[in-house]
Amino acid sequence: MTSNQLPQRRPTVPVRIGHVTVGGDAPIVVQSMTNTDTADEVATAVQVADLARAGSEVVRITVNNEAAAEAVPRIRDRLLAMGLDVPLVGDFHFNGHKLLRQYPSCAEALAKYRINPGNVGRGSRRDSQFAEMIEIACRYRKPVRIGVNWGSLDQDLLARMMDDNASHPEPADPNTVMKEALITSALESAARAEQLGLPHDAIVISCKLSGVQELIAVYRELARRCDYPLHLGLTEAGMGSKGIVASSAALAVLLQEGIGDTIRISLTPEPGGSRTREVIVAQELLQTMGLRAFTPLVAACPGCGRTTSTFFQELADDIQAYVRERMPEWRKRHAGVESMTLAVMGCVVNGPGESKQANIGISLPGTGERPVAPVYEDGEKTVTLKGDGIAEEFRAIIERYVARTYPSPDTFAEAD
Repeated sequence: MTSNQLPQRRPTVPVRIGHVTVGGDAPIVVQSMTNTDTADEVATAVQVADLARAGSEVVRITVNNEAAAEAVPRIRDRLLAMGLDVPLVGDFHFNGHKLLRQYPSCAEALAKYRINPGNVGRGSRRDSQFAEMIEIACRYRKPVRIGVNWGSLDQDLLARMMDDNASHPEPADPNTVMKEALITSALESAARAEQLGLPHDAIVISCKLSGVQELIAVYRELARRCDYPLHLGLTEAGMGSKGIVASSAALAVLLQEGIGDTIRISLTPEPGGSRTREVIVAQELLQTMGLRAFTPLVAACPGCGRTTSTFFQELADDIQAYVRERMPEWRKRHAGVESMTLAVMGCVVNGPGESKQANIGISLPGTGERPVAPVYEDGEKTVTLKGDGIAEEFRAIIERYVARTYPSPDTFAEAD
């Protein structure tokens, strides 16, 4: 593979989740999860709306009790009233079979069910409770994610596999057995779901761990052994830069190998922080890898002794926020604008060169340089800005470029 070629996605069966397709030839789907009490239908609908507007194409909500199950259809209706048809996934643990049976309107309103084989039931009840959930999924024609987690692995299965491993002449180390148990739990549960009547093209699989190397190893093996779409995510990734780095390190390796059909960045929000950050990180990961385009990204230099002014940093932040704010409107009227590239550079060393490489770039003056900022559009210098209104003038240049380069359908209609 040459440096400018994108990885070939592994072949998977496409699965429909509401109006969104996961797997097959569909783009890699970004999803997220609410952290509100689902029984609070207003707060949950507001957060789902925030996540969807930020770019989450599928949103998972906790369905953990009767009040939550009763609220699900009302949450969906509130979203539709806001003009948002985002697919909702119900996250079920321990009592999902009862809730889906007792609240058929919840079963109908959800676009997909998430079942954790380790938490579907204990002992002799496990098989019957799993079967009941699958039968309801079949009845309402809903896809299912078989979502296995390291922290809630089926202990009976793990004990059997550990005992079997101990009897081998050359037993594997416990970590290897646990990884195999994750894979076995997912694949055996999927096979059982198909035996119960769930179509092959209604199953998504995930095996989430909190260790980067373990996650990579498990998903490589899953990809080798099945053609189900795979949901990627490093569970319990953590807060801030740690969570972003760990998730990116794991998921980027798999995505580069063509593994993964939908992703979630499971960040713990900073105190008072927005839940939407995990959506933005997922989008930026896919976009920086060249796998999808969501919004124009701003290239900016890190700064050095030549850039003692903070103005270029403030402008880069301002422009990135501006394009994200404008994207909902641009997306409606200017097809392809998400692939536009911008550069905000801080001095003459790399400024002009990087600015010329972007669709629109500005090279701000460094320490001791002339107080002027040349602007480049598609490699050509078009204007030099100076004074106190550089930010406003640069935003106006971007708007004119968007209107000129990515015409809206209305423009063609008027021309006709």
